[in-house]
Amino acid sequence: MPELPEVETIVRRFRPRLLRKRIAGFEASWPRQISPSVARVRRAVCGRRILELARRGKLIVIHLDDGSALLLHLKMSGRLAWVDRSGVRLPEPHERARLIMQGGERLLFCDARKFGRIRHVRDVEAALDALGPEPLSAGFDAARLLRMLGERRRRIKPLLLDQAFVAGLGNIYTDEALFRAGLHPLRRACDLDPNEVRRLRRAIRSVLRDGIRRCGTSIDWIYPGGRMQDYLRVYGRAGEPCPRCGTPIQRIMAGQRSTHLCPRCQPP
Repeated sequence: MPELPEVETIVRRFRPRLLRKRIAGFEASWPRQISPSVARVRRAVCGRRILELARRGKLIVIHLDDGSALLLHLKMSGRLAWVDRSGVRLPEPHERARLIMQGGERLLFCDARKFGRIRHVRDVEAALDALGPEPLSAGFDAARLLRMLGERRRRIKPLLLDQAFVAGLGNIYTDEALFRAGLHPLRRACDLDPNEVRRLRRAIRSVLRDGIRRCGTSIDWIYPGGRMQDYLRVYGRAGEPCPRCGTPIQRIMAGQRSTHLCPRCQPP
């Protein structure tokens, strides 16, 4: 599933193409992915102008000129494609929906596994209210994170994956951040001391910024073009030597998620 750096890369790539464009049509071939319905979304967006393309956690937010928005969640295999006015493009066998712009340009929503979602919302703030803080925002400081962690007895790895706790982190960048911070994934959140929390915050922000700078992580065909996979230190490297100490990287399960760590650099 694309995480914060991948979604941010997609938003930055498509923003110049979509800003100020007026939507002329909406079509979908897999209605289950569309909320509240294909017909209602079509009525809501046709004639509207796109004011901004943004990201909130792992969501792509298309802000419209009437104050409403389209929320796109790529889930496991979703991706976006663009068709210019010429209409010339490679075949898209997994196209599920499309936004048609005045002038003929099209934004395609492609999804092999059909888990992705497109949702039109009137109250954008309320629709996003359940998400936790943005880890790259100015408000995500060490004092706030210390308070948040101090209230939780959950293991740190599953807690960081909870989008209601922190928005945007997934399996890859959580493993990498915990390694950089020297924290074992099964430590209880409330047991971390202030110095460990400062290290964790610094590690989360640095690994996310590295991921954005390198256009995300490409480990399969679903999300191409990233370079971060060449710089991962623990994720997907079970049995390989730790880049710090040479100890073989271990793979364990944490909250039913495959988790990678160095047992020496991240003591329990």
